[in-house]
Amino acid sequence: MLLNGSEILVECLKEQGVDTIFGYPGGAVLNIYDALYKHSDEIRHILTSHEQGAAHAADGYARATGKVGVCLATSGPGATNLVTGIATAYMDSVPMVAITGNVGAALLGRDSFQEIDIAGVTMPITKHNFIVKDVTKLADTIRRAFVIAKTGRPGPVLVDITKNVTATETEYEPKTPEEIARVSDTICECALKEAAELINKAKKPMIFVGGGAVISEAAAEVKELVEKLDAPICDSLMGKGAMDGTDEHYTGMLGMHGTKTSNLGVTQCDLLIAIGVRFSDRVAGNAKKFAPKAKIVHIDVDPAEINKNVAVYKSVIGDVKEVLSRLNPMINKTEHKEWMETIADMKAKFPPKYDESKLTGPFIMETLYKVTKGDAVVTTEVGQHQMWAAQYYKYTTPRTFITSGGLGTMGYGLGACIGAKVGCPDKTVVNIAGDGCFRMNMNEIATATRYNIPIIQMVFNNHVLGMVRQWQNLFYGQRYSYTTLNDCVDFVKLAEAMGAKAYRVTKKEEVEPVLKEAIALNIPVVIDFQIESDDKVWPMIAPGGGNDEVFSEEDLEKK
Repeated sequence: MLLNGSEILVECLKEQGVDTIFGYPGGAVLNIYDALYKHSDEIRHILTSHEQGAAHAADGYARATGKVGVCLATSGPGATNLVTGIATAYMDSVPMVAITGNVGAALLGRDSFQEIDIAGVTMPITKHNFIVKDVTKLADTIRRAFVIAKTGRPGPVLVDITKNVTATETEYEPKTPEEIARVSDTICECALKEAAELINKAKKPMIFVGGGAVISEAAAEVKELVEKLDAPICDSLMGKGAMDGTDEHYTGMLGMHGTKTSNLGVTQCDLLIAIGVRFSDRVAGNAKKFAPKAKIVHIDVDPAEINKNVAVYKSVIGDVKEVLSRLNPMINKTEHKEWMETIADMKAKFPPKYDESKLTGPFIMETLYKVTKGDAVVTTEVGQHQMWAAQYYKYTTPRTFITSGGLGTMGYGLGACIGAKVGCPDKTVVNIAGDGCFRMNMNEIATATRYNIPIIQMVFNNHVLGMVRQWQNLFYGQRYSYTTLNDCVDFVKLAEAMGAKAYRVTKKEEVEPVLKEAIALNIPVVIDFQIESDDKVWPMIAPGGGNDEVFSEEDLEKK
C-alpha cells in the first residue's frame, strides 16, 4: 500500500507491539504527530512537560515491563533534551528507541533553524543510531532499531528522520517482527564445566547478582543456584529483585552503601559467582582489594565486561538465563553449614540501623514496605533517598526497583515513575526523591495530573543536597559549599498548583495514615516529608577503600 513516511513509522510501531509513546511535538515532527492523531485509538501518546521527561518515562516503562520504551521529539533543542535520558538508558542497558525529527534533507549542514546533528551527538551513548533521508529505507530502519535495542545486552537506539521523509510516499509492506533469540552461541561447554567444577569445590562460595539477571528474566534460575549451592547472595543496585530480599540466603546490597555482611562476605569468600554485573567503582571500590581470597567466576552476555574492572578467574559469555539453565544441572546439591552460620552471625551483628526517635528516610521506607506489603514498584531519583530505598524496602521480584544506577541522573525518577505506572497500571507505583532532585523535573507532576496517572511522589525534604553534603561533612571539613536549599519553595503549594493532592508530613505517626490515604485516593499525590539535614546513609566505604573497610556511624564515632 502507498503511505507517507509518517504513516509508515506508525505502522512499523504497531508491528512492534508499541502501545505507548512519550513525546513532545514540534515543527520537524508535525507530520508524525498528524499520523499519531489518526491512530490515537491504537497508540497512546503521553505529552510530557519536557523532552527529558519523555525519555525518562520511556525508560521507566521499559524497565517495568521488559518491553522497548519509545520516546519522540522534534529537531534541535527537542532532540538534545533527550540526551540525558538516552545516556541514562545506555548506562543501565535499557531497551529504548528514541525517534527525532530533523530538518529536510536539503537543509542539512546549513545551520538551518532547529537543526542539530543528533546522530553525532548521541553516537557515544547509543547502541546504534540512524539518520533516515530516504523514505524507502524508513520501515527497515525502524525494524532494525527495535532488533538492536532488544538483542543481547539491550540499550537505546536513536532514529533521526528528516522532515521530507515524513511527507514522502512509498510502498509499505507489513512484516512480522523478527524473533529475538537469547545469546547462546557464545556459551562454551568447557567454560561451563570448569565453572561448575570450581563451584562444586568451593567451601565459602558467594553469589553476586546484578542487573543482567533482571534483564534476562533469570530470577528462577538464580534462586535454583542459591538453593542448590546453599550460598549467600548479595546484589548490586541494578540487581534488586533478582533474588527475593526476604530469603535467608540474601545478605543485602554490595558496595559503597551496601551492608557490612555483603561487603565482609565478599572479602572472606573463596569463590565469587558474579552474574550479570559490571563491577562498577561503587561496588568494587578499590579493585586491587576486591574479593582478595576468592576466585571469581563471571557470567555475562557482554564479553567487553570481562576483566574490564576486575580480573576474573573464569568467565562464561552468554545470556544469563541461558547460561544458568545449562550450569545449574551441573551443580551438586550442597550444604555449607559453617559458612552460612558465619554469614548469619554477621547479619545478626550488623543489622541495618537508624535513629528511631525521629522521622527519617529509613523509617519512611520501612513504613512504605509495611503499607504496600512489598508489592509496589519503587522508582527513585539519585542520592541519599535512593540508597535508603535500596536498603530498607525488601524487593522480592524483578522490575520493582527502578533507578538510575550507572549515570546517576538527578531528575530521572518522576518521569520513570510515570512510565512505570503507564506500563503497570494495576501496581502501586511510588517515586522516592530528595528535594534537590524533585526540583529538577517536578514539572512532570503536571503530566501525571493531565492524564490522571495515579503515582505517589514522595519527597524526602532535608533542605540540602543530602549526599553531596554527606561527603562535604565527612571528607571536606564540613564546608557546605552550595548544598543548602533552605529557601521559600513550598512543594505542597506547587503540587496543588499543578493539580495534585499534596500532604506535608513532619511526625512519624503521620507517615502510615498518609501513605494509606494516598494509595486509596488513586490520583496523583505528592508527599513532602520533612527530615533533618544531617541524616546520613550508613554503612559506607570511603572512596578508594576496600570492601573490608566498610564502616558505620558507630565505627566513625570510635575513631
